[in-house]
Amino acid sequence: MVAASAANDFNQNFDITWGDGRAKILNNGQLLTLSLDKTSGSGFKSKKQYLFGKIDMQLKLVPGNSAGTVTAYYLSSVGSAHDEIDFEFLGNLSGEPYILHTNVFTQGKGNREQQFYLWFDPTKDFHTYSVLWNPQSIIFSVDGTPIREFKNLESNGIQFPKSQPMWIYSSLWNADDWATRGGLVKTDWTQAPFTASYRNFNAQACIWASGSSSCSSSNSSKNSWLTQSLDTTGQERIKWVQKNYMIYNYCTDTKRFPQGLPKECSFA
Repeated sequence: MVAASAANDFNQNFDITWGDGRAKILNNGQLLTLSLDKTSGSGFKSKKQYLFGKIDMQLKLVPGNSAGTVTAYYLSSVGSAHDEIDFEFLGNLSGEPYILHTNVFTQGKGNREQQFYLWFDPTKDFHTYSVLWNPQSIIFSVDGTPIREFKNLESNGIQFPKSQPMWIYSSLWNADDWATRGGLVKTDWTQAPFTASYRNFNAQACIWASGSSSCSSSNSSKNSWLTQSLDTTGQERIKWVQKNYMIYNYCTDTKRFPQGLPKECSFA
């Protein structure tokens, strides 16, 4: 059967993978925090691999002057030809908006960045960041509002992540060589430690183990997310977000792709 992982309990779902004590699971597994100081950041990884899923996580980002820091929350397979689905939150000077950076890798190839400002302060409270990944598309959502879709266009010769199971990762790290205003604003270590918080993880997902998936055609009727696509309302919401909050779209960056935009951009 498809496993809905035991929601909320980080002890059951994740391992802290690095940080030498800077990552903590608190409140009987209901809360996880990552911290960054001048010596090290920290991170965690799911205990299980997934091949398709609807993954929800609530994050509260580093408050105050977070310039130079990056909070990354993503799915990834392993190896040089890996697939990856990224949320990255680029820190800022106090009073300036966070940048939400998204990307999709297929067979080790990325360069599909879209960036957004958020329509709320992501440091004041928890907000839900979701990835719906099924054989038809990848949909990024914030508090239930879709912000980006990457469609399966394999019939047009465009690769799509569908055969490599992925782990869920998150990390908080110093990237002041590029993260804030292209690296112009450096991390102010007097503000450290920087801390991001996580809660309410939920995965409606196909768990991959021993070379097979927990999903099968016989139980697909119970997993509506496996065939879910954007309805008219969802399509209108994406247009609204991209019109008002998108600040970078690789599909319009002709300077970056002087030989021509990536093929999938012609289907956007």
